[in-house]
Amino acid sequence: MPSCGLSMSTRDSDMEFRGVFPYLVSPIDERGRVKEAVLMRLVNDLIEAGVHGLTPLGSTGEFAYLDREQRHRIVEVVVQAARHRVPVVAGVAATTIADAVEQVKIYAALGVDGILGILEAYFPLSEDGVVSYFTAVAETSELPVVLYTNPQFQRSDLTLTAIERLMKIDNIRYLKDASSDTGRLLSVINAVGDRMRVFSASAHIPACVMLIGGVGWMAGPACVVPRQSVQLYDLCRAGKWVDAMRLQRSLWRMNRVFAKYNLAACIKGGLELQGYEVGAPLPPQTPLSDAGRAEVKAILADLGALEVVRAVS
Repeated sequence: MPSCGLSMSTRDSDMEFRGVFPYLVSPIDERGRVKEAVLMRLVNDLIEAGVHGLTPLGSTGEFAYLDREQRHRIVEVVVQAARHRVPVVAGVAATTIADAVEQVKIYAALGVDGILGILEAYFPLSEDGVVSYFTAVAETSELPVVLYTNPQFQRSDLTLTAIERLMKIDNIRYLKDASSDTGRLLSVINAVGDRMRVFSASAHIPACVMLIGGVGWMAGPACVVPRQSVQLYDLCRAGKWVDAMRLQRSLWRMNRVFAKYNLAACIKGGLELQGYEVGAPLPPQTPLSDAGRAEVKAILADLGALEVVRAVS
């Protein structure tokens, strides 16, 4: 059994998240139905590999390309498959507060253990608007909230001042930073202290984020290299930095190829190579190219992550 990324029961509002939380892909068939057997198998295998939590509907989960029913079913399947063995932190992404609040209520009722708050915006928003969005998400339920910040993709991102305002809300306890700016991340950690814990994204070097005070990472590559990711986390927690950086240098190739190609295409392509029939990214995204597939396959083989696995019936 894996060591759970909590300090207590997965339905306790005082839980503590830490460790490796893979961003799950969203397997959808040609008719738009969730491939439930594939998703359940992936969840079970990731838990057996030792991951500390699961995050459906993150960036790798293609939340922007799914309809409401697909999103709800994916969260429901992941919660059912996890069976409280590890926490499930579901992504809530919306352009309106009303939509975000509705999603939080539904996912809380489905039994998730936390919310990853993502702000989508077509027009730029003021800092007050950004703060009001995440405040509404947090006040809708007592579940722990992880703030998601990614200035490369978000039109209205979380400033350091906004983060300092939001950290005063009791159940906003985590930040997942995808900026790739480690200096910014250290500024955040210095500002929030023990009040808010910080997770890395694949844009950062996870071992370096752990060194400066991070508590883990939420990222797509952990879907295809879960055991190696958990090993890296354990080395960091043990303070074995030389060994950790040796492994990190090897694993960084996966992060680089992940950034090089379409997010979902890269991870879905890697999972297909491992025997998970997760399908192609949702249109208008394109599947992983032949060159990309060969590159991912070579990296996974070198990392010992290209096992022969049974097919899903």
